[in-house]
Amino acid sequence: MQTGELSQEQIVNLPIDISSNKLLDWLIDRRHVNLKWQAAALIVREKINAAIQDMPEVEEIKQLLAGQYINYFHCCRIIELLKVSEADSKNIFGYYSSQRMKDWKEVLWLYEKDSVYLAEAAQMLIRNVSYEIPSVKKHIAKCQQMKSECEKKEKDYVNNAASARDDYHTSCKKLGIKGEKVKAELLDMVRELPTNVFEPVVHKVTGLKDILIYYHEFVKFVSGNPDSDGVSTPLLRFVQEHGNATVYQWRTGKEPQTVEEVHLSFLEEEEEVEEGEIDWGDIDAVTDEGIDFGINVEEGGSSINFDIEVADESGGGGIDWGDGGAASMETGTEQLTSKDDGIARGNDSFAVLDHQPTRSVFINELLELEGFLTQRLNEMKDEADILSVNQFQSAPAMLQMKTSKEVAAMLDLVKDILAIIMDSRTQHLFLIKNSPKYVDRLTETLKEKLTLAEKMVASQQAVREKGENSLEDARALQPKLNTLIDKTRELQRHIEEDISKRYKNRPVNLMGAINTI
Repeated sequence: MQTGELSQEQIVNLPIDISSNKLLDWLIDRRHVNLKWQAAALIVREKINAAIQDMPEVEEIKQLLAGQYINYFHCCRIIELLKVSEADSKNIFGYYSSQRMKDWKEVLWLYEKDSVYLAEAAQMLIRNVSYEIPSVKKHIAKCQQMKSECEKKEKDYVNNAASARDDYHTSCKKLGIKGEKVKAELLDMVRELPTNVFEPVVHKVTGLKDILIYYHEFVKFVSGNPDSDGVSTPLLRFVQEHGNATVYQWRTGKEPQTVEEVHLSFLEEEEEVEEGEIDWGDIDAVTDEGIDFGINVEEGGSSINFDIEVADESGGGGIDWGDGGAASMETGTEQLTSKDDGIARGNDSFAVLDHQPTRSVFINELLELEGFLTQRLNEMKDEADILSVNQFQSAPAMLQMKTSKEVAAMLDLVKDILAIIMDSRTQHLFLIKNSPKYVDRLTETLKEKLTLAEKMVASQQAVREKGENSLEDARALQPKLNTLIDKTRELQRHIEEDISKRYKNRPVNLMGAINTI
């Protein structure tokens, strides 16, 4: 025997390696199975479907027939079990007279004809390896990925809910409320204005006397008219002298005999209406004949009496609107007022700091002072400004004697007053008092933060349940995958043994994807 040649024994032991994906093509190419094996396989399936209709009560047979595709190797095992259960039907010639046994032997014979069973087994193995097992694995991986994503989203929802709650509490803290009953607490804060805002402002304004005199003297000197009687910052001087008096006193210069306070009903604490409940208000006016709208229809007439008196034509004609003759429309701090009868009513009954137009004038005058003192301080610090020094040589002693340190102290005092009245919380209080819609809008804005937190909690619960369901699906699919892999391995072993017998028991190995399942 020449070197490099294989002996007969070595040839017999040489393994046959077959790609699992090409197994069916390999069997057809080597004529182990017929190219048209599928037609014969359909006949076999029909025989199997008929045979399984009448089966003995054997537990293993039930397991073989339960929920799986019956192949040739199952049929072989069923016949082995029938030999035991149908032993009584065996005649003296060694043949079974049982119809069950005849049916299954016919199935076995049809399977073995042209090796239909081998082609079918090869196709089943390829389908399991290429499609069924990867599909189940992919589904399990998708469920596990979904579980991981749900856990991540759950953490995000927890953080978002906590962030929304923190934002809510931070906003409430800035407003100075607890956040338990938002609207009631916001309305209750308005009562703090006189004590916590107006009194400190008035107290500090009394300390502006020297500053106002300094500013007034400076204006007179710069204007070149020392005999000028014009008074700068009149509202500041008024508050300094009279405190937070009424708009009526500021407008007329006289204290009112009577103050008719404006009753702001929306500042009273209201009972919250439950969701889904409709507030119909006062419907006591409903009668048997309908709703009384307060409109009187005169008998014998077709017109509605709106209680409007039409003046005599000789009197000028038109509609009498009440005391409209004394009404006047004014701008700035002035307003639509009635005749001066010593009674502060309407807007006149408000304190000057509590009324938006006069409060705006008050703030503007403070800003005017701040701008003046800031500019003056910058000029005094600029020692190289010879022109400015020469200009003030003829100024009053008050203007020349003021040092930059004293002007800086004046500026700080003005800034302190502005800080109190222009504080963001104070501005909220003014807006709350002046606008009921603002109260509702601010309340809704705060409640939206809590609503967002509640939505985040609900989303967290939903995503947690989704993750748990995905995990349960993955766990339910795992036994199916294990069973599918075991059946495929068993099928692989049967096919390798069958092919090996056809090649004098040479070892046969199915290669490729079958080894990665």
